[in-house]
Amino acid sequence: MTEPQRAHIEVPRPPDFDEFWTETLRLAESIDPEPRLIERPDLSSPEILVTELRYVSFGHVEVAAWCARPRTTTGPLPVAMHIPGYVSEPAILKSWARRGYFAVDLATRGKLRANAVVNPGFPGLLVDNIVDRYSYTYRGFYMDVVRGIDVLAGLGETDETRFGVFGSSQGGGLGLLAGALRPETVRCIASGCPYLCGIADAPRLTHSYPYEEINEFLRIHPEQAAALGETVSYYDVVNFAPAVRAPVFMHIGLEDDVCPPETGFAVFRELDCPKELATFPGAGHDAGQPGVQQRIEEFMDKQLGVRA
Repeated sequence: MTEPQRAHIEVPRPPDFDEFWTETLRLAESIDPEPRLIERPDLSSPEILVTELRYVSFGHVEVAAWCARPRTTTGPLPVAMHIPGYVSEPAILKSWARRGYFAVDLATRGKLRANAVVNPGFPGLLVDNIVDRYSYTYRGFYMDVVRGIDVLAGLGETDETRFGVFGSSQGGGLGLLAGALRPETVRCIASGCPYLCGIADAPRLTHSYPYEEINEFLRIHPEQAAALGETVSYYDVVNFAPAVRAPVFMHIGLEDDVCPPETGFAVFRELDCPKELATFPGAGHDAGQPGVQQRIEEFMDKQLGVRA
């Protein structure tokens, strides 16, 4: 088998890629997010204040986030925004709050507390409306992340000049997307085993979920292969990567059977920004966790000027 760093992953870039996402952003930005921060004393502690953030996103879907901040710190705080993986649910990041951050974990559409209107399930999300780029569920999902950034940057409690994003798997891919679509806000990105990269190639490299959803879909609907391929080219993070300007720390496992390392190398090559890649020969989808966690924290602290 070809070494993953040498694998050829080709992602066609549609000629109207930029126009499609400019229009999508326009539609998202035309909706008042109506942000609401709801204090949760039942989840807070004497040291950490926990709030629930609700905001209206693309298609007028209300989504949510858990927020945690230290009670004792005054003034706007640096932001550490985490994007959860495909099947994982958002957590309350009290450990990051203790480090001095306004710590956020998003609950985009399809997640608990934000799935009342859009809930294709797992498996199911990856292929929901996948043959139509305009109605593909990830269109709104991507905008949930972008509008979350906009809302958080506008809070009086946050320092919009110190805004970092991190996550693994789906969170790793969408962190890079966030940097591409909001380069003026996102100042650093820690991306583990990024998902949604090389989407058309990944199903031939693995038969693990979620990419196996595409293989199953095409077994039932082989006539839709061309339409599916066209749609995912608009959503592939490889096509967003050149627009990222913030420093990136990426970590991947070379034995990953969920997000093939070939696709991680492919998106890393397309980044035209300060970047660092850590590879772990014996690791799978954990991408070097838990040992790499300290490197993620040190990277975020350094980029955002935090002394934990």
